[in-house]
Amino acid sequence: MHPDHTPHAPAQRAVEVHQPTPLPPAVAVSAPVVPMQPGSVPAVASIVLPDGRVVTGYAINPVQPEPVAAKPAVSRTAVNVALGGVGFLAVCGGLILLTSFIAALTAFITQLITLAAVIFGGWIAVQLFSASGHQGGTTVNIRKATFKRNHFHG
Repeated sequence: MHPDHTPHAPAQRAVEVHQPTPLPPAVAVSAPVVPMQPGSVPAVASIVLPDGRVVTGYAINPVQPEPVAAKPAVSRTAVNVALGGVGFLAVCGGLILLTSFIAALTAFITQLITLAAVIFGGWIAVQLFSASGHQGGTTVNIRKATFKRNHFHG
C-alpha cells in the first residue's frame, strides 16, 4: 500500500500542468481633481513600472509611534533585598504556623493522656469497690462443699 492508499504505483498517476494566463495591461484612468487649500496639498509621487505603466499616488509618511517613557533602572541590590525580605517573611510565617501546630499537638496529647488516666483510674476504682462489697457477705460454693463431703472419711 502507498501512503495515499491507491492500488497503483505513483509513476502511473496523471500529472496536470497549469500555465499562468497573462493579464492585459491596465488602462490608466485619470482621477477627478479635488480642489484643496494651497498649503495642505500633499506631495504626489509618480513611479514608472518596468512594463511602461505609470503609477501616481500620494506619498505616505510612516506613522511614528509615540516615544515610550523610559523606565528608571532598578538596581540588582534593591531587587535582591526585596526578594530576601519576601523570603524572610515567608519563613517567619511558616515558623509561626509550625509552633502553633506543635502547641496544638502537645495539647491534644496531654488531653489523651488525661482521658486515659481518668478511664483507667475509674476502672481501678470500680474493681476495688466491687471486691470490697462482697467481703461482708457469705459466699457458699456448693460444688466444693459437695466434693469435700464426698471425700470425707471419718
